[in-house]
Amino acid sequence: MKLDTKEFEVRMRKSIDSYIYELDGVRAGRANPNVLSRINVDYYGSPTPINQIGSVSVPDARTIVIQPWDATTLKGIEKAILASDIGITPANDGKVIRLVFPQLTEDRRKELKKQVSKLGEDAKVAIRNIRRDAMDKSKEMKKNSEMTEDEQKISDKNVQDLTDKYIKEIDGITAAKEKEIMEI
Repeated sequence: MKLDTKEFEVRMRKSIDSYIYELDGVRAGRANPNVLSRINVDYYGSPTPINQIGSVSVPDARTIVIQPWDATTLKGIEKAILASDIGITPANDGKVIRLVFPQLTEDRRKELKKQVSKLGEDAKVAIRNIRRDAMDKSKEMKKNSEMTEDEQKISDKNVQDLTDKYIKEIDGITAAKEKEIMEI
């Protein structure tokens, strides 16, 4: 009986999805509505995502426009954006809030590239931890005579192939994000 790798593959997929979500929050000098995904506004006493209390649009490459459905929430949205860590000051004209993304400096690009690299390494560590869990389970199954040594070797190879596949995917995602950051 070989090790069932489905559970470990699902966990690795979730790690990749989490990594992609983290990267969406990295501001690459381009207007990306995903930078607002982690910001909640106090809306009648409950924290509510910005996209649930107004429309978020990207009229050009460097601007995000937030048009709340209830004009009384403008101040709350503005306050939430200022309190967040996206580093952009909102412009409130009484009807909409504009976020203008400044051109990134060379130093800031290099800093963001390092940040993306670190996030990529963290994602790889998560994948390797899942691999370790899978290898431990196959060793345990071998020890408990639930599989033969040959089956253990095949299971370990399958887990390693899975790990290599996801690490390669992380490298590709990281390279694409770094390229996007370094574009002017």
